[in-house]
Amino acid sequence: MTTETTTTPTALQLRSLITSEGELQLTLAQVPIPIPADDEVLVRLEASPINPSDLGLLFGAADLGTLRVAGTPAQPMVTARVPEAAMKAMAGRLGQSLPVGNEGAGRVVRAGASSAAQALLGRTVAVLGGAMYAQYRSLPADQCLLLPEDATPADGASSFVNPLTALGMVETMRREGHTALVHTAAASNLGQMLNRICRQDGIGLVNIVRRQEQVDLLKSIGAVHVCDASAPTFLQDLTEALVATGATLAFDATGGGRLAGQILGCMEAALNRTAAEYSRYGSTTHKQVYLYGRLDTGVTEINVNFGMAWGIGGWLLFPFLQKIGPEAVQRLKQRVASELRTTFASHYAREVSLAEMLDPGAIAVYGQRATGEKFLLNPSSDLTPPAGF
Repeated sequence: MTTETTTTPTALQLRSLITSEGELQLTLAQVPIPIPADDEVLVRLEASPINPSDLGLLFGAADLGTLRVAGTPAQPMVTARVPEAAMKAMAGRLGQSLPVGNEGAGRVVRAGASSAAQALLGRTVAVLGGAMYAQYRSLPADQCLLLPEDATPADGASSFVNPLTALGMVETMRREGHTALVHTAAASNLGQMLNRICRQDGIGLVNIVRRQEQVDLLKSIGAVHVCDASAPTFLQDLTEALVATGATLAFDATGGGRLAGQILGCMEAALNRTAAEYSRYGSTTHKQVYLYGRLDTGVTEINVNFGMAWGIGGWLLFPFLQKIGPEAVQRLKQRVASELRTTFASHYAREVSLAEMLDPGAIAVYGQRATGEKFLLNPSSDLTPPAGF
């Protein structure tokens, strides 16, 4: 008598864990390849961007200067210390092995029985929903964005976070009654997308960068107003750009430091240029800065020299999408799909595999979140698919 045993196929998934002793552990776990339900598809992931929002979950509050590597080249384990002062902020995730990666793209290799799922079989799709730093991911068919026939997974890897963030900024501007925008860290992939959107839609945009080469980059793609925060004339240049555009809404990716307050102060100065009369309370036009990133993790410093009609708040993509509702979200997604290789094209400095992503040299580059150093992960670059996949 012969007894047959079946082994569940597995594949790699990147996991991040912080122990109660304050140690970050990054590992490549072997996890079962999921079987899609009737309304789901199984995607073999071939491209996933390493976005700043992913790094927050990947590294937590760990000190990257304490990185150590163990394990094997194919399955490394990276550790780092979390400073004791930061452990309180990490309390909600201690002891949890968390999958990482907000978005990605790849080919549908299996599909459930529903007509919507079957229609995607063999097609290249972009997907959103977490756990994308993995070789396979099962998702509902309605969470997939079908890419054009000639699009590659790399073309569609960044179809959600950056494009929808850029479109969300413009949508927020319109819904809140502003007419032009200010954007910081503006030479990024997201910033370049926002420039293309604003040029197409006839929206005034003031770009704030930190180096002259970033000024040159944005000017080369048609940006009109670019202000270098490292220049001695920065505040004067920013005020002149705000006078020219009338921008009273800003999205700040840096978060910490004095920049948000400086923007509000320059907005006030620009508005006072055309004020009909003096007011001891400042301009009555509302000025708003939204912090949507923390490239600078220091304290946000505000010197209130801009009257009383102002606000500073946080802005995150996913709560915004929930707020505007499915119909509006679908409209934004459709624009992304139709302009994937033009308005919403992304550029990457380097492509890495899952194992290479845990290389300390690679972490030293992409962990700095520097403009122009965006990495693209290909989870399946060293994958030999199991039979039937």
